[in-house]
Amino acid sequence: MTSTLPSLSGLSDAEVAERVARGEVNDVPVRSSRSTQEIVRTNVFTRFNAIIGTLFVVIMTVGPIQDGLFGFIIVANTGIGIIQELRAKKTLDNLAVIGEAKPRVRRGGRTLELSNSEIVLGDLVELGSGDKITVDGAVAEAEGLEIDESLLTGEADPVIKHLGDPVLSGSFVVAGSGAFTTTKVGREAYAAQLAEEASRFTLVHSELRSGINTILRFITYLLIPTAIGLVISQLYVSRSNFPEAIRRMVAGIVPMVPEGLVLLTSVAFAIGVVRLGRRQCLVQELPAIEGLARVDTVCLDKTGTLTEGGMDVEKVQPLDGAPLDRAEHALGALGTADARPNASLQAIIDAYPSPDGWRVQQAAAFSSARKWSGAELKDAQGEVATWLLGAPDVLLPVGHPALVDADALGSQGLRVLLLARTPTPLDAPDPAAGLAPQALVVLRQRVRPDAAETLRYFERQNVAAKVISGDNALSVGAVAGSLGLPGAQNPMDARQLPKPVAVAVAATAPAATAITATTTATATTTASATTATTADPEPEPDAAATDANAAQFAELADAVEAHSVFGRVTPQQKRDMVAALQSRGHHVAMTGDGVNDVLALKDADIGVAMGSGSEATRAVAQIVLLDNRFSTLPLVVAEGRRVIGNIERVANLFLVKTVYAVFLALATIICRVPYPFLPRHSTVLSALTIGIPAFFLALAPNNERARPGFVRRVLRFAVPAGVIAGTAAFTAYMLARANHATGEVADTSTATLTLFIVALWVLAIIARPFALWKLLLVVLMALGFLLVMVVPWAQHFFQLHLVGLRDPLTGVGIAVAAGVLLEIVWRWINHGLPQPRRFSRQG
Repeated sequence: MTSTLPSLSGLSDAEVAERVARGEVNDVPVRSSRSTQEIVRTNVFTRFNAIIGTLFVVIMTVGPIQDGLFGFIIVANTGIGIIQELRAKKTLDNLAVIGEAKPRVRRGGRTLELSNSEIVLGDLVELGSGDKITVDGAVAEAEGLEIDESLLTGEADPVIKHLGDPVLSGSFVVAGSGAFTTTKVGREAYAAQLAEEASRFTLVHSELRSGINTILRFITYLLIPTAIGLVISQLYVSRSNFPEAIRRMVAGIVPMVPEGLVLLTSVAFAIGVVRLGRRQCLVQELPAIEGLARVDTVCLDKTGTLTEGGMDVEKVQPLDGAPLDRAEHALGALGTADARPNASLQAIIDAYPSPDGWRVQQAAAFSSARKWSGAELKDAQGEVATWLLGAPDVLLPVGHPALVDADALGSQGLRVLLLARTPTPLDAPDPAAGLAPQALVVLRQRVRPDAAETLRYFERQNVAAKVISGDNALSVGAVAGSLGLPGAQNPMDARQLPKPVAVAVAATAPAATAITATTTATATTTASATTATTADPEPEPDAAATDANAAQFAELADAVEAHSVFGRVTPQQKRDMVAALQSRGHHVAMTGDGVNDVLALKDADIGVAMGSGSEATRAVAQIVLLDNRFSTLPLVVAEGRRVIGNIERVANLFLVKTVYAVFLALATIICRVPYPFLPRHSTVLSALTIGIPAFFLALAPNNERARPGFVRRVLRFAVPAGVIAGTAAFTAYMLARANHATGEVADTSTATLTLFIVALWVLAIIARPFALWKLLLVVLMALGFLLVMVVPWAQHFFQLHLVGLRDPLTGVGIAVAAGVLLEIVWRWINHGLPQPRRFSRQG
């Protein structure tokens, strides 16, 4: 859909109504979670539900209802999964509404804040620094408008936009202001794809989920041949009693399916989302919870993270005899030059009202890349000059006397700006030429009261904190030092860092977030179709240049690892520093709130944005702290560790069961004996040693940092433990069978007792370190099994009855011996694998 440019007053109400009637609205749904239908479908129609459901139907045709209990448990599990995910969906949807950006749209000469879905074709959308562009359009107004299109094209330098230039959804404003007319809305706009990927409740790029899927795929391959072997062997031993053979086959297959593992993984993630939601923390991508558990380095932007957004003018210190009143009038006039002032300029506006007789003739908004803003001002006497306000160490040459005062003030944690005057026009190639310093503007920053304790938390957890700021290094170091950050006494000016070519480091960084991965290909096509010119391909760098660049990148990584505080960092340098840390194997979280943080947020393993930050930062971040509380971050990290650490624990339980089930099936086939258990016995064992305990363990506190190698670690314990458990149960079963006087029920009961004790021992190992509630959990499971074995109706229902003392005592002895072997295996694994430091004994 294409429209003509409207008047600069925007569309009238009648024109809007016409477009709505024609369907020319931006009706793309922005979803923070899956739909209810998707949640139900993905929980019901699973591979293992199909397997278990089929076995349930089969067992209901050949056996009593006791042998079909596993089917009802699957129904309950599926219901729990659906309920928990629906709770997570409700939480995410509510938070998404709170955090939704509302573009300012001009209609009938009035500026309105509307949701994205209310924008229509031909609307005039106003732009300011930090705004995200959510629909395609053409520039209708531009005052120093600079737009960053790096999320679409990969080009780091902002693009200066003029009247008529195209703007694409997915880009964002880094400087200046303006307005654009929407030319594509709804499904035709590129925002249709961007919004979908920026906030989808997804499980992509999850090592945990990939590892579980690998294990489940292997188990699926085992099921069919094992089932065929069991049917044939049970037909042989039961003398062609088909119903009995089917019951025994089902009893052997059902324990092989770790049906609760997928459920508890989903439930743990969902509950994590709900818990974080209660802390006003919006999880825009589900893998962020997993990523949080792996974070070992947090990069912090000072402004808006360690300090609050607002500032106060401490004083204005004239330089070189410049009159104070003239400097104050110039500051007041500069405050009127920017319709969207940043925190520093807002403090100046609050302190100095607009002076009478001063007029702004031309303005340049603040840019994080150049570190200054300015305006051509005509004073009350009619004299015209260019006034600049920015970083003293950027505007002044090295060695200038004013820098001594600026550094002294900055070392006290104050923000210092230089006000300077020059006859050079603002649109000249170098507006700072002929600069005459007029005054130092000293601003006091408001440090967040919770920042010091948050930094101490990260130190206790062995998570390195790096403060990366565009401010003066001494000022940043002073603020960080006042909060007790280790290494703050040695801040580094980022202008002294090596500057490798960005393309060379791209390969070292992990895959970008879902928003980037999806947008790049389509946006490149869109951009090439929209713009009038295309750039020539860059020549391939030669080997020497590549080696030199790699050396520079290594130097950068060394410097970033060695220091904790960095000042005068450009947006591109923030991105390079994140990539440098990642190249050294660090898992990096980046926090920020301004447009200068967007590139680093996008490339970090985990991007965390403040709710009060710019639209662009909230769009690329995986996690948004809607209440702007820095103290929420430790809770977010702790939640990630709890989820991932506990899923690994319960995965051990489920896979031990799978391994011993496979072992018992193979032993039964080889020895040509009846399978030791009926489905009802498997149900009791699974519920008391795995299902119920795993549910509680999955929700327990856990502060261990997640490590790579999930599948290897789980299998290293599950395989030997499962073999030990299967061997113990089958040995007790075969010895009981040798005592022909006891009967088949007693033989099965002995094997069930043995397997329960070994499985309970596994549970006790997995639950370590112990807490009171964990000990109670193990004891209650033991009491539950005792009731099954001694209560008459339970004995009859589950067909369990011990006879005599020899077989039961033999089974207990075998189980104890197996427990000793389990302890040896556990200690060997702990000794052979590097262990994470335990930060808490809460369990």
